[in-house]
Amino acid sequence: MTLSGIAENDLRIKNIFKEALVEVLEERQDLFATVVMETLEDFAMMRAIQEGEKSELVSREEIMQVLQGG
Repeated sequence: MTLSGIAENDLRIKNIFKEALVEVLEERQDLFATVVMETLEDFAMMRAIQEGEKSELVSREEIMQVLQGG
């Protein structure tokens, strides 16, 4: 296969992928929304973990007191 043939195949694959993605976005908006929400939740969890790693440690008893309202 020639270099131009490879480039043509790459272009076809790219266009097929674009068409499939557009079709999914149009027909399965619920699926796309779920993926976006889960991605945002993952980023929020990552940030919370990073912030938690910077904070001081507390005992289990202190956490239980806060959770029990005491």
